[in-house]
Amino acid sequence: MIDREFEKGIAEIINAEELETLLKSGKKLRIKWGADPSAPDLHLGHTVVIRKLKFFQELGHEVIFLIGSFTAMIGDPSGKSKTRKVLTAEEVFENAKTYQEQVFKILDREKTTVVYNGDWLNKLSAKDLIHITAQYNVARMLEREDFNKRFKNNQSISLHEFIYPLLQGYDSVHLKADIEMGGTDQKFNLLVGRHLQKEYAQKPQIIITMPILEGLDGVQKMSKSLGNHIGLTDSAYEMFGKLMSIPDILITKYYELLTAESIESIELMKTNMANNLVNPRDLKVRLGKMITAQYHGENKAEEAHQNFIQLFQRKEIPDEIPEFTLSRGQHLLFKVLTQAGIAPSNKEAQRLIVQRATSVNSKKINDVNYIIPEEDEIIIKAGKRNFLKIKWENTSPNSK
Repeated sequence: MIDREFEKGIAEIINAEELETLLKSGKKLRIKWGADPSAPDLHLGHTVVIRKLKFFQELGHEVIFLIGSFTAMIGDPSGKSKTRKVLTAEEVFENAKTYQEQVFKILDREKTTVVYNGDWLNKLSAKDLIHITAQYNVARMLEREDFNKRFKNNQSISLHEFIYPLLQGYDSVHLKADIEMGGTDQKFNLLVGRHLQKEYAQKPQIIITMPILEGLDGVQKMSKSLGNHIGLTDSAYEMFGKLMSIPDILITKYYELLTAESIESIELMKTNMANNLVNPRDLKVRLGKMITAQYHGENKAEEAHQNFIQLFQRKEIPDEIPEFTLSRGQHLLFKVLTQAGIAPSNKEAQRLIVQRATSVNSKKINDVNYIIPEEDEIIIKAGKRNFLKIKWENTSPNSK
């Protein structure tokens, strides 16, 4: 049987029986993980897969970190409702440098093979490319959810977007990957790789998908463009502060996907939280210190914790704060500032936010479209002296 701790956090394995056989064979496996350097910085959402790759390294297997130097210039259509912006070669290679610096905060550099798919994809002839496209049909391509939605909504789908998953799949052929890992949003692309390996008379790769990590809003996928991310390049103080602001409903998921906490311990947390036997804030403090220590060291993590206590719990927050009751659901910060009387108008509330004069649970906010997270305790600060405590109506935290 596959070890239970190994399975922690995994969304799906295709095919689990094949994986078990491979792990028992004693063969040094080639585990592929590809990333298109479409932005310069990684965030904790990316580390969900990277941490599982580290697990394989500790078992003695080879991790192949594939940098999509060619495919990044096409743009992965996964989860996109429109064609993505094409990057230049200069942008790709500049981003790739920072990717490696951040990835090796987790992976063992000595046990990782770094490759660029431009090294072989740039050498493909027109005949080679046509041969690859002949291995897959349009009907199957349109089974892909994002393509299917765009097709039904008469939205543009460029032909190069069909090429993308084929090239990602061909990467697996070229590398003779035994296993490929990715997020659940990559499942279609990973399956294409499995299909192409069969067509090229190779043993099809095992697929392991990991869950998508929600960001600070507790709703949408962690993303820098959405402003709900925790970056690996964030300072220790910023990282700890952001982790303290995650919604309570994400606490155990963050423990599961971002730490080495045991399954038994996480199950106990869930039970204790459900029965109000533990303060969620205490769990966040421990989580914040654990994760911050991974990227900045234990001393910096403790400093960040003490800084948080000093600024947030002791000095900034007065003993008595006016309360404002909201129903569970999505509420724009600027509208709440106006409704609560802190700002005289929506325009003035938006100005406060743009000027970084507002914070939510000590996190500075400068996004006028910021939605207040559904945490048990929300303290809003606007300007130097205006504080507001959000009190939620007595409804289920998951109700909308």
